[in-house]
Amino acid sequence: MRSSAWLVTRCALVLCALRLTGRADGQRRCTEADYYFQYTECDSTGSRWRVAIPQSPGVCTGLPEPVRGTECTFSCKAGEFLEMSAQDCTQCAAGSYSLGSGIRFDQWDTIPAGFSSLATSLGNSPHRDDGLTCNSSSWIPQGNYLESNRDECTVSLIYAVHLKKQGSVTFEYQYSDNNLLFEFFIQNDQCQEMDQSADTKWLKHTNHGEWATHTVNLKSGTNILYWRTGGILMGTKVVKPVLLKNVQIEGVAYTSECFPCKLGTFSQVPGSSTCEPCPRDTYSGHGASSCTPCNNSTQYAAEGSAECKDRPPCSEKDYFQIHTACDLEGKTQVIYKWIEPKICLEDVSGAQTLPASGEREPCPPCNPGFYNNDMATCSPCPPGTFSDGMNPCQPCPAGTEPILGYKYKWWNVLPSNMKTSCFNVGNSKCDNMNGWEVAGDHIQSGAGSSDNDYLILNIHVPGFKLPTSVSSHSATEFGRISFEFETVCTGDCELYFMMDINRKSTTVVESWEKTKTRQTYTHVMTKNASVSYTWAFQRTNQPSDVRRYINDVARIYSIVVSNAVDGVSSDCQVCALSAQPSSSACVPCPPGHYIDTLTSQCIECPSNTYLVPHATPGSESCKACGPASRSDKDHKLCYSDCHFTHTEGNATLTYDFSLLGSVGSLMNGPSFTSKGTKYFHLFNISLCGGQGQLAVCTDNVTDLSISDSQKEKGEGPSAVKTFICQSTIIPATGRGFHTALSSQSINLADTFLGATINDSLEGIQAKPDLFPQNKRKLPDVNFYYRSLEATSSCQSGRSAVVTLRCNPDMSVKGEISVPSQCHAGTCDGCTFHFLWESSGACPTCTERDYHQIEGACKGGHQDVVYVWTEPKLCIGGVTLPEKETLPCEGMEFWVQLGAGTGVFTAVLLVSLTCYFWKKNKRLEYKYSRLVMSANKECEMPVADSCAVMEGENEGDMEDEVVYTKPSLFGKLKAIASKGNGENYENVQLNSSQSKALVWS
Repeated sequence: MRSSAWLVTRCALVLCALRLTGRADGQRRCTEADYYFQYTECDSTGSRWRVAIPQSPGVCTGLPEPVRGTECTFSCKAGEFLEMSAQDCTQCAAGSYSLGSGIRFDQWDTIPAGFSSLATSLGNSPHRDDGLTCNSSSWIPQGNYLESNRDECTVSLIYAVHLKKQGSVTFEYQYSDNNLLFEFFIQNDQCQEMDQSADTKWLKHTNHGEWATHTVNLKSGTNILYWRTGGILMGTKVVKPVLLKNVQIEGVAYTSECFPCKLGTFSQVPGSSTCEPCPRDTYSGHGASSCTPCNNSTQYAAEGSAECKDRPPCSEKDYFQIHTACDLEGKTQVIYKWIEPKICLEDVSGAQTLPASGEREPCPPCNPGFYNNDMATCSPCPPGTFSDGMNPCQPCPAGTEPILGYKYKWWNVLPSNMKTSCFNVGNSKCDNMNGWEVAGDHIQSGAGSSDNDYLILNIHVPGFKLPTSVSSHSATEFGRISFEFETVCTGDCELYFMMDINRKSTTVVESWEKTKTRQTYTHVMTKNASVSYTWAFQRTNQPSDVRRYINDVARIYSIVVSNAVDGVSSDCQVCALSAQPSSSACVPCPPGHYIDTLTSQCIECPSNTYLVPHATPGSESCKACGPASRSDKDHKLCYSDCHFTHTEGNATLTYDFSLLGSVGSLMNGPSFTSKGTKYFHLFNISLCGGQGQLAVCTDNVTDLSISDSQKEKGEGPSAVKTFICQSTIIPATGRGFHTALSSQSINLADTFLGATINDSLEGIQAKPDLFPQNKRKLPDVNFYYRSLEATSSCQSGRSAVVTLRCNPDMSVKGEISVPSQCHAGTCDGCTFHFLWESSGACPTCTERDYHQIEGACKGGHQDVVYVWTEPKLCIGGVTLPEKETLPCEGMEFWVQLGAGTGVFTAVLLVSLTCYFWKKNKRLEYKYSRLVMSANKECEMPVADSCAVMEGENEGDMEDEVVYTKPSLFGKLKAIASKGNGENYENVQLNSSQSKALVWS
């Protein structure tokens, strides 16, 4: 109230000053052209004043006095404006419009006043290319819409508005690229973000070429609106920009003037709230109340044109060919038609005429599951019957059931469950144009109205129905779609394959750029739900009015959908029969059972095997699990129970990997794009995923229709729940986002192949040289995985190898790493390698891993302790035995025993020495007597002399006495023989006559 009174006082002083100045200078009286009215700010009572503001102060005198204005919440109806002189609502004149209490922005030749485009700096990254900055990134006006930047820079479109009352903002947008993030949020005048739910902040994706409408409520006061985009580009791929148009804001309380209709539109009656676009071949200028027709003979104009254009000479870009439907004679032919609306001239110099129609040819056969009923159309076979398309429908034999689905390989007419359309980027649907045209053995993209049109082909499947003998509880695959295609392009064309489950959100499954040779792509449906599959072909994503790529084309040769609930049957398959002999009805098999070909009965798959989806009946349907893996109870998949055993020589190593946890995570990076944008790769790995503990990756900006608990369970349309998955994480810092963003979640491994110490398994090669060498004697254990989902770069699907290495220096959870040469975890884009080092990856401890140490014997007792063998390379298992105390004999006993033994031995040796010394003396005495006796014999008279004379030979000696000294052994033997009375010595006497004398 005080501010309002102050403003009125100030205005009164200004008016008084102007009057005094006017009287002094003799200025003229002011007219209505010299001023305009404006309301003051509302005071606390909700009232305001109307004051006159001069266009140029000091030019005239006599401005109207301030008067009390209307209530602050007052507003006019749509089509009216507030006439400030009378302060009353007045209808807008023809050629203009008004929203009453709102404003609209629908003309984007330039960025309107009040809007600004601001690029967020990426910071000083060491990986940033200095030549690539965001200074030139901004929202670009394209006439009927605004287009966001095509690079990875974060760019915000900002508009500030002050509302007198609660209102709303509504706008239309296109947002089709998953690599781009698009958010809309609101701040107050303190730059504080207003409370918003996730579904109003993060915008949902749209189908290619389709516009979506988004509305958010606004509070009274200042509202700063932000449209912000930012992307992550891998390689040279360019994002598809966000398109924005028709921004309308309600709640400005009053409009003091009407807005003139923009070029190409008109309002014919007063009091209009909108302006209508001019019809085709007419145009209008600014603020028109009607449209002016063009000279149709020489000019043309598209809908909503501001001018007429000259018609060009007709060329091959102005017509296209189609195949006619089969006639009653079963014939078809190729005919040519002008692209509608026809804008070219045929009767001018250089113009081409429409080519003549082709010859009538036999129609292609009906597609499998259909039959030709009247030589003109193909009809589906009745339920329970089948046909190959060339023969009449016939019932399935006993013990079999129809195989439901679609097999479209002949394209004479578009199937009834398929639709085609064309969407122009700026003007929604193309006029009178089909997106795709049938061409006999294929269906191909149509001409469109411009090169950047989206040509749409759609097939809707209301659900899937498994064969009777297959249990839905054990099915991992409910259906699949396969199509064969090719693209032939000279520009930057792109073919998208998209999927929309339960009409919630359309996601791009795969895309192909530029020319692609003829190939087949298959996508597996892992849940039973209503789904729409869409193909979108765009010749170029650059806006252009000139047709340069009319001959660029996408062709689809066949589309096969299995198990479609509303499908037809092209063949029959064996089913399981009831055990009752009289029954021939098909019965469902329990989970994990196959059909025996001999008995048609359900038989459970053997242990540690899984049932192959869509396999032929027989025991071959059960495939054995890989090494160190087992199947779940329903034989749906194979998994590791976290236990692994390896035998080498006489040693057996047993591992328990459950200590590593249910899911391991690795935040790899940071990585940087060419412009320096930082991002991370988040990998989630589930080693033992057979008990429902699979890894989950989600997008926190696209799954807007589900709760956080559903995201954690992997139940979102873009959530990935598998053994190994990857997400791209964009940090909040440096990009202007308020939280870290997770996007681009992909499945790396959905099938466990087995665990082994070998470096290869089923064609997947582990590469130990990518990681540091294992310096311990324990071998690494490799877990092998594969994804069955093929991609454009990995025709056989992705694969992964997780190498588990025992490292006692790390924690039980350990650390996961990727090769240093391949920061993204893969060197070829298809095979991912991980090294998981942990003490939890060590084998289970056994008795071989410890030894005992004996203590000293004290007081007749000895301690025995057990210690681990160093380095300890085991975990868990057996525990160390407790310390033991055992009885023992001390050192004193052994010293005494040794001393006693020594003394005894010394006494024995002394005694023996004395004995033999005495014995030897006796022998010497006897010897001396013997010698003396011998000398007496030599003195007998018969002998002249006993001496040996000089010169005599020894051989002449008559007798020779030989004395043999007994050895020590002999002496001992003699002593032993005393008890027998045998005590004698031998002396041998040798003579020339060989006589011996013995004395005893």
